[in-house]
Amino acid sequence: MKDLFGEKYGYRNLRGRYGEPPFSVLDTKQKLWVDRRHQWLNMGIKSEIGRNSSPFTDGLRSLLSNSKKSSTRLRQKSSIFDPVLCELMYKWFCPEKGRILDPFAGGSVRGIVAACMDLEYVGIDLSEKQIEANKIQANSILNKQTLFPSWLYGDSEKKIPLINQKFSFIFSCPPYMNLEKFSNHPDDLSNMRDDCFIDKYRNIIRLACQLLNSNCFACFVVGEVRDKKGHLKDFVSITKEAFYQAGLRLWNEIILLNPVGSAAMRAGKFDKSKKVVRIHQTILVFRKGEE
Repeated sequence: MKDLFGEKYGYRNLRGRYGEPPFSVLDTKQKLWVDRRHQWLNMGIKSEIGRNSSPFTDGLRSLLSNSKKSSTRLRQKSSIFDPVLCELMYKWFCPEKGRILDPFAGGSVRGIVAACMDLEYVGIDLSEKQIEANKIQANSILNKQTLFPSWLYGDSEKKIPLINQKFSFIFSCPPYMNLEKFSNHPDDLSNMRDDCFIDKYRNIIRLACQLLNSNCFACFVVGEVRDKKGHLKDFVSITKEAFYQAGLRLWNEIILLNPVGSAAMRAGKFDKSKKVVRIHQTILVFRKGEE
């Protein structure tokens, strides 16, 4: 059935203007979204290179089960940050010719998409192996005329104070507390007890926001985590509070619907656990007002 209401009130026009209608729910399962993702991946983006295959990697569970049949087995098991989401957030919240700070850089996606959109990008990550893999990918995908992303190796808490420039957008996907252990590095947030994680996480956000220009936005993609007893830790609220303490205020909250994938199998345990299976992430957008 046609969406007559949507057509009458300009749904198609909204997609033409903004890439996707700027609604509070984004559905990554839509054919147009999937097709657009294929276009980005066909450029050669392989964000899983430089890290171990994991269903949680990069925070965003954007499984490539919707990819073309030619996808490798590794890419079907791995996840990458969704390049379409990245494209939309840059289009919606980053000014033209803007400069982006990513304190939890992870894979190559956010940097490569930024370069393709003629945006400066500075990402920080604790994995030297990951950064080298990102640079190799960027060299192979981006031509010499394209603005090249910058990845810095180290702990964001120590690296950010050394950056002598301002940014017009903060965009990142942090570790989901201890949901996945990324490394044995002592500064790795995923290794820390919850209280230590929260303290360091808040400080990194505070430092990053100090480098954000006034009247600009910060965007984090986050999800929920359960403790050992099964209770939700409310990581979304932890992130909100960190930004509030940094002086920013919540501007948008967007639900990102992901492919169901293996969630259907896990949902079969609901009778025993009473835990609903999460098939979404939360996109939090904050605004920094006048100083």
